[in-house]
Amino acid sequence: MTKWSGKRVVIIGAARQGLALARYLEKNGAFVTVNDQRSAEQLKDAMDSLQSTAVRWVVGGHPLSLLDGTDLVAVSGGVPLTLPIIQEAQKRGVPLTNDSQIFMSEVPCPVIALTGSAGKTTTTTLVGRMAKTAVPAPRQVWVGGNIGLPLIEKVDVMGSDDVVILELSSFQLELMTYSPHIAAVLNITPNHLDRHGTMEAYTSAKARILEFQHPDSLTVLNREDSGSWSLRGMVKGKLVSFGLAQPPAGENGTYVSNGYLWLQDGERQTRLFEQDAIQLRGQHNLVNVLAACAIAYAAGWDANAMLAGVQDFRGVAHRLELVRVWHGAAWYNDSIATAPERTAAAIRAFNEPLVLMLGGRDKNLPWEDLAELIHQRVEHVVLFGEAAPKIAHVLGEIRPYQLPHTIQNVGNLRQAVEAAAKVAQPGQVVLLSPGGTSYDEFKDFEERGEKFRELVNELL
Repeated sequence: MTKWSGKRVVIIGAARQGLALARYLEKNGAFVTVNDQRSAEQLKDAMDSLQSTAVRWVVGGHPLSLLDGTDLVAVSGGVPLTLPIIQEAQKRGVPLTNDSQIFMSEVPCPVIALTGSAGKTTTTTLVGRMAKTAVPAPRQVWVGGNIGLPLIEKVDVMGSDDVVILELSSFQLELMTYSPHIAAVLNITPNHLDRHGTMEAYTSAKARILEFQHPDSLTVLNREDSGSWSLRGMVKGKLVSFGLAQPPAGENGTYVSNGYLWLQDGERQTRLFEQDAIQLRGQHNLVNVLAACAIAYAAGWDANAMLAGVQDFRGVAHRLELVRVWHGAAWYNDSIATAPERTAAAIRAFNEPLVLMLGGRDKNLPWEDLAELIHQRVEHVVLFGEAAPKIAHVLGEIRPYQLPHTIQNVGNLRQAVEAAAKVAQPGQVVLLSPGGTSYDEFKDFEERGEKFRELVNELL
């Protein structure tokens, strides 16, 4: 029997990661209880997905009696550690864990893991594409974690020669006591302060990806991002960096020069491929590609694999995704932008006049820098969701003869699409890049992006 046999585990939160962990632990002999504050009616689909298992459900609240006789509490990603039942578990000495921590304790093969405030999913996807060229069959490449498939469900079929590409969020890293062989921190900028409270706490969570590395580990950092670069003192093994400018002499990293991406390995420079091979919009995506190439170099993959990962890659869903050209205006879905800084990066990706759809739920982040950029670059603003009044206050009044020309405040996403359709002109870009989370109206940014696609394609 496995080490999980007979263990009593309470999983708090019935989202994707929690459900995947429930299936894994139950299959391996644990007595599993899934606990969620939502009602049975709200959780019908989740409960149906575990119908064939012996998993027990406790819904509608978080009774402290759940902790009686419990060996382990597993916390799903969206559940704050300040929840009373979690604090009570800590008081009682009940260990806390999550799906990523358990995965890292079980995985039999090398792990490349990435975290960051922005660009995680695009970079993870790029690295996965590179790996599929660099890693020959019958070895397999597994890509997942905070995106796509929670890999805990596949850990039992992974081989020792396989390769895992794992995206990790700050929520998953909060409880982490394992580090991957190759760890990348893309950037650390204000995000999730509604959860972490301070930038210090948020940075500390991100830094845990490096904390348990060894002298033979590799670390990939962004030398042009102060948050990422501030962690270089934690590097225990080899450091590889990335950035637009060439790294200092003798250091290892990727950069751009004269229309090409380059790799500097000590004193040697190697030209990787033309910048024009990149199909993604925006300087932030160029940096994502540089990060992916730095990670590929750390993994020992060659320039052919790097180019294969980049060629014909036009992005991940909900990330500057072109939905439709309607009446001459191009509509883009950037629902992933759940922080003002990510919206700013999206704005900078376009030269065309912009109609910006902005809102959702605020994460207690500053909006002032984005507001200044909007006054420089955006023709029309449509605000929606809970954060709309706060953003409107920061944007201030319309200024004569200055951008934006209009600021509209509506209730929800449907109304925002309708309002944007009325002001959009041929040659403009209509950009959903909310700057806030989706939780005021949708379960996640993906559902919001899918609804946006649907509404845009319904326009007559």
